[in-house]
Amino acid sequence: HVQLVESGGGSVQTGGSLRLSCAASGYTYNRNCMAWFRQAPGKEREGVAAIWAGGDSTDYADSVKGRFTISLDRAQNTMYLQMDSLKPEDTAMYYCAAGYGLRRVCLDKNTYPYWGQGTQVTVS
Repeated sequence: HVQLVESGGGSVQTGGSLRLSCAASGYTYNRNCMAWFRQAPGKEREGVAAIWAGGDSTDYADSVKGRFTISLDRAQNTMYLQMDSLKPEDTAMYYCAAGYGLRRVCLDKNTYPYWGQGTQVTVS
């Protein structure tokens, strides 16, 4: 049984930072995709950052490149999203996801059968 639990969301001013965490259980990282998605009210869920555990390769949406960093701590079974230089347009519910696939599909939401419950990020 795969379980993903996010934490670390909150409210922050423009230019501030937050670090999201996703604790995983019942899931193996090897050669799999893990990612962060976000969904703002009235918008589709979009991929923000992904990591392909086969080689720790990372990919980012253009809107967050240079500001967000995804990482994986296998010893702690935890994935992180460090978010710096936050903007109001980053406001959304953020979800972590785990799935199976090659790197090229790791930012595609259809890759993921497992999702966390979400954590709210508000930037004002």
